[in-house]
Amino acid sequence: MKTLALEFSSEHRGVAVADGDRILGEARETAGRDTHPFALIRAALEQARGRRDEIHRVVVGTGPGSYNGIRTAIAVAQGWHLARGVEVGGIGSMEGLAEDLRLQGRRGRLHAVVDAQRGEFYLAAYELRADGLAIAEALRIVPRQTLAALLAAGEPVFGPPGEAVPAGVQPAYPSAAALARLAATRFTPCAPEALEPIYLRETSFVKAPPPRIIVDHP
Repeated sequence: MKTLALEFSSEHRGVAVADGDRILGEARETAGRDTHPFALIRAALEQARGRRDEIHRVVVGTGPGSYNGIRTAIAVAQGWHLARGVEVGGIGSMEGLAEDLRLQGRRGRLHAVVDAQRGEFYLAAYELRADGLAIAEALRIVPRQTLAALLAAGEPVFGPPGEAVPAGVQPAYPSAAALARLAATRFTPCAPEALEPIYLRETSFVKAPPPRIIVDHP
């Protein structure tokens, strides 16, 4: 079963084509801020020597990260489903980041971090073993002080660089290839409309006051 993986949650955007856990083709884009999804898909398919109609499912890196990038990936997956009837599903991008490090040979416990803005950070911990990846601490939002304490204690912390990311966080990005490999064992299909970016903050809004009625007096 061939999988198309879309990972657009960071400045390192990528697309991978896999057959099971075997990567057949991969394309990446790191320059600029714009994402060119169909150029990446075409390049990954060409490298895989495959066709669009051979894709059986599409998996999306659901973040946290670039909201626009993740929404773009979700829109592509939903459109692919409408056109071809493929299965679609999402996997957290921080799992993809940790899995990429595991595939590079990293072992043991590590923390993955992504800037959540407002002086806060998304943080999760993983155990990287030769036989796979396990979640040690679930994804959550923490203040800067929590991240600073981990770094001061010498804990290994990885994540995409950024102006708000403290020194000591080792640079790492989610990978479409790692996402595709995770999908070989962790893919759970869902309704296309159920695909959503990971966003841990509660939605809040302020109701607009009723319109003022201005009466002109002679």
